[in-house]
Amino acid sequence: GNFGYIDQLIPLELHGKVDGILFDLGVSTHQIKEPGRGFSFQEEGPLDMRMSADLTITAHSIVNEWNEEDLRQLFFSYGEERLSRLIAREVVAQRPLETTQDLRRVIQEVVKGPQTVKSVARIFQALRIEVNQELERLKMGLSAGAKVLAPEGRLVAISYHSLEDRIVKQFFKSGNHQGVIEKDFYGHALKPFEEVIRGVQLPTDEEIAQNSPSRSAKLRAVSYQPMEG
Repeated sequence: GNFGYIDQLIPLELHGKVDGILFDLGVSTHQIKEPGRGFSFQEEGPLDMRMSADLTITAHSIVNEWNEEDLRQLFFSYGEERLSRLIAREVVAQRPLETTQDLRRVIQEVVKGPQTVKSVARIFQALRIEVNQELERLKMGLSAGAKVLAPEGRLVAISYHSLEDRIVKQFFKSGNHQGVIEKDFYGHALKPFEEVIRGVQLPTDEEIAQNSPSRSAKLRAVSYQPMEG
């Protein structure tokens, strides 16, 4: 099941007894390499991008049915693409789009030169995040995971882009998704987590050489410190 419901997947009698949880976020290599899933912009495939067949929304429905402003906002918010407005306009103008390569060609009409591949990757990322509600599920998963940890239990997350890392960093720092650090009666900060490693751990050059997808990975780890009062 998806990790948004991790507290439901773990038997009730184990709640409060789990020693560690690892969130390895992003898309798996085998999903990317399967053209029929539509995750890769390197291969011809349907505009699908669903990680689960149970999901109803697809990348195809988004690019062909959403209006220009909603597409612009999606590309900017989830893709952090500075040319989101121009790309959204071109997508609407070129509809219908049926395949991953149709979408890639549209983006290439707008973005020229060495930045093309990065922009294509950002647009595909934005669509994938929306289709699978990845950021909301990450928030749910972190909150649910914290519920089942034993005291001193480890919560570890490997993220692959800044949107994921921002959510993880905020939750590990404050214990919530609002970034608000609660205080006790005396004004002392109540933090449910303590860093196991300071800040973020990045892959070594050796690891990147052996496993190129790890180049964008960021690992954060904390231990659960139950709060009293």
